[in-house]
Amino acid sequence: MAPEPVDWELAERVARRVAGRDVLADSYLTASLGRDFAAVTVEAEAMVAELTGLRAPGAARAAVLERVDWVGANVRSMRSLVAPLTERVGERMAKSPFAPIGRAVTGTEMGFMLGYLARRVLGQYDLLVPEGPDGAPDTDAVYYVGANILDLEKRFAFRPRDFRLWIAIHEVTHRAQFTGVPWMREYFLGLVQETLTLAEPDPRHFAEALRRAAADVRRGRNPLDDGGIVGLVASPEQRIVLDRVQALMSLLEGHGNWVMNHLGAIHVEGQARMARVLQDRRARGGVSGLMQKALGFEMKMRQYEVGERFILAVERAAGFRAVDAAWDGPANLPNLAELEDPDAWLHRVGMAVGSTGTGR
Repeated sequence: MAPEPVDWELAERVARRVAGRDVLADSYLTASLGRDFAAVTVEAEAMVAELTGLRAPGAARAAVLERVDWVGANVRSMRSLVAPLTERVGERMAKSPFAPIGRAVTGTEMGFMLGYLARRVLGQYDLLVPEGPDGAPDTDAVYYVGANILDLEKRFAFRPRDFRLWIAIHEVTHRAQFTGVPWMREYFLGLVQETLTLAEPDPRHFAEALRRAAADVRRGRNPLDDGGIVGLVASPEQRIVLDRVQALMSLLEGHGNWVMNHLGAIHVEGQARMARVLQDRRARGGVSGLMQKALGFEMKMRQYEVGERFILAVERAAGFRAVDAAWDGPANLPNLAELEDPDAWLHRVGMAVGSTGTGR
């Protein structure tokens, strides 16, 4: 078997070292995290289902993780996701006398990025969850990184239960999108696999992309904002697929942010200030977290703004539930141009401006 171009074991070791352990991880304050997130996750799911009509099968399971646990989960997810790409790169690297050095370099740089993000991520719904005993995906787990949440609560004097409910609303909205819309998860993962199948990168370019990304982090710049690894080596065919992924992620993030802020304004004390703080960070996990960034699906961090503007425009023109038309099938998803022209999307899917349609 050809070696993988990334030494994932080394990547995890480096990421754990960079992530470190926040002093608050051993604080008495951590005792409330598991209890609170178990409760607010259930509460958030009921709110999201009532507002959006998206009902996930089964109940979400809140998993409060330390940074090192989040690193381990995401190493496994990323390794699985990019397997079609790394298998082909590995075949080429096997013929190179420099392969061991290349694997170590890419593993170190990947670990550096994972560790950096582990210090900032708050919550995540992981699409690439492990399979259950029956072989079906275990789609129940929602991650919360306890130390990072405690750090923000302490620094900004957020009321803990309110802040935790607000974070839970965002993550369970993404779970509802991917499990409450029957075709969404497989469609998204199919797009990712199509992108990776089209990729035929030179392993030297692959390693160089990671080196440049790590250098950007050291300069204080997010290395994943300009197209990520795949974006650096994307072919014209790949870019067509990437446009579809970017449009989808913009829609889902915009919808998630709208739901989070709409429900937060009603149920969460201090939501407006929380929103201002998180807008400055933009490092949450979830559907547009680490894997999407590393694969170039962040659209230069404009996804949140573009997607939310689209949702707000649709709401003004035809009512919030008009967006439900997008859940009817992949053909109804807005493309990048329609995200900037919501009236064109409403016209295409047959939702008249000024209507109060419910879509589904």
